[in-house]
Amino acid sequence: MTTMRVMTPVERKCLQAAARDLHARFRGTFSEESIHFLLLDSYQELAASATVTRWLAVRAEQFARQRLEAIVHTRDLASRTIPAVLLLCVHNTGRSQMALGWFTHLAGGRVVAWSAGIDPAGQVNPTAVAAMAEVGIDISAEFPKPWAGEFWQAADMVVTMGCGDTCPLVPGKQYEDWELEDPDGKTLEQVRIIRDQIRDRVAGLLSSLGVPA
Repeated sequence: MTTMRVMTPVERKCLQAAARDLHARFRGTFSEESIHFLLLDSYQELAASATVTRWLAVRAEQFARQRLEAIVHTRDLASRTIPAVLLLCVHNTGRSQMALGWFTHLAGGRVVAWSAGIDPAGQVNPTAVAAMAEVGIDISAEFPKPWAGEFWQAADMVVTMGCGDTCPLVPGKQYEDWELEDPDGKTLEQVRIIRDQIRDRVAGLLSSLGVPA
């Protein structure tokens, strides 16, 4: 059974402010109660795997916002014309984070993408961050997050990277498995090779979705 983290007074104030901001952003779409519940759930989900808790409240707001946006994407028929992709690896620290960076860079808003991990770890691999920075893509603000049901419901395509049989299978979804080395423990030179392989994979997937990179 997962131990629930007890919030500090500062975190509670931050989450209260975050709830107000999210309610203002999604006014008329979600009730205050729904936003509050999802925000607290996002906090506890991240707290379960966090090794550094300093930014938990801030990251919980970001995670909750992504989940709310995924729900909107699922509900809104107009947005369904935009493909949605879930990028899934084991720890959400390297491959899927670099892939999300490439999607954001190459798709230009023509594809919605989320990254997540089956067993999210504490922080994004600093060598992966450095490798992406070399090509002008900043993923330093990203953080590992668990796969959320909202992402699964919204995704048209699920791309798995190294999670094998532990990756959930949801009927009605398209799947691709990318055989890529895990950047964990690799040198910067080795991670550059993985980074470029991921770029080629992302470009190929975008082309198959009718979205030239």
